[in-house]
Amino acid sequence: MAGARLRAAPRRPRESGRARRERTGEILARLSREHPDAICALAHADPFQLLVATILSAQCTDERVNQVTPALFARYPDAAALAAADLAEVEELVRPTGFFRTKARALVGLGRALAADHGGAVPATMEELVRLPGVGRKTANVVLGNAFGVEAGVVVDTHVARLSHRLGLAAGNSPEAIERELAALVPQEAWTLWSHLLIFHGRRVCPARRPRCSVCVLADLCPSAEP
Repeated sequence: MAGARLRAAPRRPRESGRARRERTGEILARLSREHPDAICALAHADPFQLLVATILSAQCTDERVNQVTPALFARYPDAAALAAADLAEVEELVRPTGFFRTKARALVGLGRALAADHGGAVPATMEELVRLPGVGRKTANVVLGNAFGVEAGVVVDTHVARLSHRLGLAAGNSPEAIERELAALVPQEAWTLWSHLLIFHGRRVCPARRPRCSVCVLADLCPSAEP
C-alpha cells in the first residue's frame, strides 16, 4: 500500500453539496457492481498479521508484502515471538519491502508493546492503535475496518487520492484532508469498502498514466474523463 504522492486536484465544475453526495452515491453503486471482488489485498489471517502487513506496506506494493509475510509469520507467529525477535533477522526478512531497518525496528517495538500493554492482542480502538510503534491513522484505519469491522475512517492511499481528485470529490493535498472530504460524502458504513473499490478501479481502469476512460463506468460522472 504505497504512500500517496499527491497532485493538485483538477478544477471542478460548480456543484452543490447535495449533488456531490448524490454523485458519490452513484459512484459507489457503480463501482460495487464493477468490482464485486474488492477486498483488502494484504494477505492475513488475523488482526496481528494485518497490522504487521500494513506497516510493511508503507512505500511498498501489496504484492511484494504478500511475498514477504509468509516467512515472517512462520518465524514470528504472534506478538510474543516478535517481541523476542533478533532485530537483524527481522531486517533480513523484511528487506525486500524497502526501508527495512526502520520497519524492522517498528515491528519489534510493536511486538513488545502488544505483549506488554495488550496481552499480545491487537487493540480495536483508534486511540490505542496510534500509540503503537509504526502505526499512524492510515494503518489504524486499515486494521479497524478490515480486521474488526469498525468504520473509523477512510483509508487514503495513492489510488484513493488520485481517483478522488480526478472524480472531483476531494481537493486536499494531504491524506488527512482528503479523508475529511471523503468522510463527508461517503456513507460511514461504506468507508472501508470505498477505499477497496477505488484501489481496485485505480489498478484496473484508472492508473496514473493513460487512464482507460473509454471503458470506465464512471466516465459520465467524472470531470476528468477524456473523450
